Amino acid sequence: MCSSGLLLNFGHADPPIRMTRVLLNGVEAHAGLAAVDAYLGATQEAPGKNPVYGGAHVIEDLLLGRRITLEAFSQGTDCYPRKEIITSFTLEELNQAILLNPRNSYQCYNAAVNGSTRAIHTYMGKLLPSFANLTYSGAGELSPLPNDPGYRTIGLGTRIFLGGGIGYVLGPGTQHNPASRFGTLMVKGELRGMNSRFLRAAFFPGYGVSLFVGIGIPIPILDAEMAQATGISDDELFTDAIDYSSPRRDKPVVGRFSYRELKSGRVKLKGKTVPASSMSSLPMAREVAQSLKKLISQGGFLLTSPVETLPTSSPTLSLQERPLPEGSRQSTTAQGLWNEAQCIRCGQCIGVCPGKVFSFNPSGVFEVDPSRCLKCGLCLDLCPLGALHPEVIR
Repeated sequence: MCSSGLLLNFGHADPPIRMTRVLLNGVEAHAGLAAVDAYLGATQEAPGKNPVYGGAHVIEDLLLGRRITLEAFSQGTDCYPRKEIITSFTLEELNQAILLNPRNSYQCYNAAVNGSTRAIHTYMGKLLPSFANLTYSGAGELSPLPNDPGYRTIGLGTRIFLGGGIGYVLGPGTQHNPASRFGTLMVKGELRGMNSRFLRAAFFPGYGVSLFVGIGIPIPILDAEMAQATGISDDELFTDAIDYSSPRRDKPVVGRFSYRELKSGRVKLKGKTVPASSMSSLPMAREVAQSLKKLISQGGFLLTSPVETLPTSSPTLSLQERPLPEGSRQSTTAQGLWNEAQCIRCGQCIGVCPGKVFSFNPSGVFEVDPSRCLKCGLCLDLCPLGALHPEVIR
């Protein structure tokens, strides 16, 4: 799935550095988290001449025990004086390496076709012109969410099989849209316990990098209603075929097929029979199911009840193009020494101010006495929320 990634903590170097830019094997990770934390998106690509390598490949390389090059940069601060570090690490040398996927395991997904006169390259693979082939995703009756469409057993805290290891559902994934049968999951798991057989980097020519993720969810048969839900078959699961050659968000629907038809390998489309192929591996889906079954039967995987089930309704909004708002202007009026509305009463200023302008009274109430200000300027660059505006005598 494209919406996947890895949260890493490298530990502190000596001298320490507050990483503001991080490259892993040349692939940029988001460093705007903390001093030595970074989030590596699976679809982030290496710049320049190596677009076939990206974040997903770094994740797979880590899992395979390979050493990863780390380049980190900073402007330097008093408490983090270092400005650059170039080193290498393996998975075992990280404090944390958490697979954290904002959107996985779609309940259903559209099939893809191409009605144009040229071949196109998409995240649904290569689509031949004139509706000459069809691709689809998902395991149909083996997919988790169609087997529990009311989300009775799946939600926050549900233990799952993730990438060959143990993971958990964090809640609904981004773009969760149960009304359209497009429910999704946000999931996490420790990378160290995973297996590269169930977590594979991929490159789609003409599109980019992605990551194949093996997910299995145990669904307990609580009652007759759950038995009926989990008895769903490929004959009962349908999806629309969408023309991906349309450059618009809302693309034309040109057909509708059951997963039984899709898995047969051929469908009738526009008056002709065309090949239908899966973007996800059905043999691997069966292997995931069998692996999870074996873990449960051996006592290595205990089922958990969700703390909170997935929402059965959720708005899905589209990005709209609107005029940019005018930039707000800084007030030119005097703000005084202390902006009460901006202040969170943390008390940092108490330890710096020699005039004792700021204090907590015996009842724990934060008090300010501007008349005690010495105009020394020690608090001028102190407040992280910009609540102090002292007059300074030079």
